[in-house]
Amino acid sequence: MSRFFYSIGKTAYSKPWLFIAGWLLILGVIITAIVTNGVSTSSETRIDGTAAQDVLDELAEEYPAASGGQGSYLFEASEGEAVDDPANAQALAMAVNEIYELNHVVNPMDMLQDAEAMAQMQEMQGMLSQLQTTEIAHRPLVIQDMPVPGVQISEDGRVALFQFQLTKTAEDLSEGEREELADAAAIAEDNSSISVIPTGTLQGVDIPIGGTHEIIGLAIAGIILVVTLGSLIAAGLPLVVALIGVGVGVGGTFALSNIFEINSLTPVLALMIGLAVGIDYALFIVNRQRNLIISQKLSSKEAAARATGTAGSAVFFAGLTVIIALSGLLVIGISFLSSMAIVAALTVLIDVLVALTLLPALLGLIGERIVSNKTRNKQQATTASKPSFAQGWITGLLKAKWVAVLLVIAVLGTLAVPVAQMNLGMPSGESANEDTPTRQSYDIIADSFGEGYNGPLLVVAKDQDAAAVDPQEYFQLLSNISQFDGIAEVSPGGFNEDGTIAIISIIPENGPTDEATKELVENLRTDAATTENTNAEIGVTGMTAINIDISEKLAEVFPIYIAIIVVLSLLILLVVFRSILIPIKATAGFLLSIMATFGATTAVFQWGWLGSIFGIDTGGPLLSFIPIMVTGILYGLAMDYQVFLVSSMREAYIHGEKGDNAIVSGYKTASKVVVAAALIMVSVFSGFIFTDDIMIKQIGFALAFGILVDAFLIRMIFVPAVMSMFGDKIWWLPKWLDKLLPDLDIEGEKLLQELDKEEKIRVKNTEENPV
Repeated sequence: MSRFFYSIGKTAYSKPWLFIAGWLLILGVIITAIVTNGVSTSSETRIDGTAAQDVLDELAEEYPAASGGQGSYLFEASEGEAVDDPANAQALAMAVNEIYELNHVVNPMDMLQDAEAMAQMQEMQGMLSQLQTTEIAHRPLVIQDMPVPGVQISEDGRVALFQFQLTKTAEDLSEGEREELADAAAIAEDNSSISVIPTGTLQGVDIPIGGTHEIIGLAIAGIILVVTLGSLIAAGLPLVVALIGVGVGVGGTFALSNIFEINSLTPVLALMIGLAVGIDYALFIVNRQRNLIISQKLSSKEAAARATGTAGSAVFFAGLTVIIALSGLLVIGISFLSSMAIVAALTVLIDVLVALTLLPALLGLIGERIVSNKTRNKQQATTASKPSFAQGWITGLLKAKWVAVLLVIAVLGTLAVPVAQMNLGMPSGESANEDTPTRQSYDIIADSFGEGYNGPLLVVAKDQDAAAVDPQEYFQLLSNISQFDGIAEVSPGGFNEDGTIAIISIIPENGPTDEATKELVENLRTDAATTENTNAEIGVTGMTAINIDISEKLAEVFPIYIAIIVVLSLLILLVVFRSILIPIKATAGFLLSIMATFGATTAVFQWGWLGSIFGIDTGGPLLSFIPIMVTGILYGLAMDYQVFLVSSMREAYIHGEKGDNAIVSGYKTASKVVVAAALIMVSVFSGFIFTDDIMIKQIGFALAFGILVDAFLIRMIFVPAVMSMFGDKIWWLPKWLDKLLPDLDIEGEKLLQELDKEEKIRVKNTEENPV
């Protein structure tokens, strides 16, 4: 394979514009598709097969009007006034009526067209008020002795909360539909002193694809490249390659977003990974080419071809590990995770292809200028005489290897302690920063009405014999449910057209991410008291229940995914390094680093430690899919460093160096570029920590911290120290297994032997047939 990559590198170097034009053409087609078709993303997160999602899907079929999401607005009166003062109340009623007239909003009065249905509902609400066991500190808005549907006023009269049913989820509302809602709500503001505040998802979902912080991260990466490569020209190449890679990967995702549903987090994740690995892969190849020019005095063309054949082979297998790790998420069978994994994996694949084809083409344009004459002379004069920092570090480390290993285990074990209290969930306004509209509206609702109003539940009831739900049994259900602990209010929600589906709205006493709310959902589903004295069967749904189910499902499959990762790690590293002990050691190191990563992420985002540094003022649950997603990504990236570092040690071992000498030699060769690559990844991922979106913050932090720990504590300390403990036995592989495994030759040893042989033949032919 190294020979194949060598040929690609040589061809691309010789015919640069052919390869450059090809990639520019692909990028142009993608840009044209985006301009022509636009971009469409969804923030909906669903997991098929969960109880809440099944109930919601059934509603969509049997009772479409009740299957959408819920919207709400807050109306706040000026100081010294009340929202139900005559003028304010009239303006508020006008706004409510206008919202109910919109096509994507369910008007409850449509379900009560006849007088009998209205009288029955009023009677039921009257009976229900007698069942309430919790003191309610709010009242309905009343106009001309009639309550305005969906509007509640706080005890002090300053705030009104208007909650209404949508015909689709709030995330699926178009921009035009959101504007219609905003314009209708603004009627209250235009005709009174009332302020209007949208809540929750009506505030819109704005997940940034790029911003100032990310640019700063790229700038830091550029500085690291200049320091590592010692040349502005050489440092610019990895940045160009990475930008082309993510341009094709992320751009292609947007171009296809009108054909396939794309979660709004998907392109952000692809951008994170694509930038980081794109820069790193190009750095490894450029660094190898420059070293070959300086140390072996090769021409730029031959050095570029050999770098593509040797370092390019390592890049290919490093990228393959990332792709396999991400593809492992498909086994879990969760659709939105699968789409994220596929897009991220394709972006990594594109980064690999760009590094192996476009990069040598760019090197062909630059030619011999990739290393200045001054640098060549200076490096050649000092390389042999001056011991490097890496050599001093690894020599000292191997002398104290036992202490180093125990210290790494102790540090990472301590960092992992918070994992025992890790709480998974979906983000809510409760965990948003205090200066954000999401958090402010959450706090107003909690203070004025109670925490539970931020996370209502929807109970769906139907008769077990598929008959119409009996009104008396419906009232019995209401009565049963009202007796459960943790419920603030129970309200009838009506029936579908043929009466076979009935819905009940529940306001919990606690917030949507509270443990007590999770227990309430579980009790409603499993406790026989819910349907006692009825022939009904019930399901619980709503955004709060859906988020609870998602978190539980992801926590349930996480151990399965860890097992998949461990097995993959052992198999891939067994084939790559042809060793039994190296895969075991590498996997053990990865497990240490991933547990420490989750521990630190829990301490920062859940406990709030050092929150001010990262722009967090409130702790909350960790994003429920972070453990699975971060494990997959970090595994792939950790194996990148494992491949680049240990393959250099194996190369030295193959060339005859034994024991610690092989470790020291390989460490000297690869450590500088691995450290630079890790710092670049940390810089890129850290740029996403300081965005406003809490989900992106958590992912960016976990990836940046995970790379920092894995690269510097595991790969730079733990790995060489453990290898030194075993000596040459670390490379042991049974002979029978050696014959079965394919020889990937990622070090490019066979390529170099072939090239040396060809060079000898060429010299011999020249001597025998002089011109």
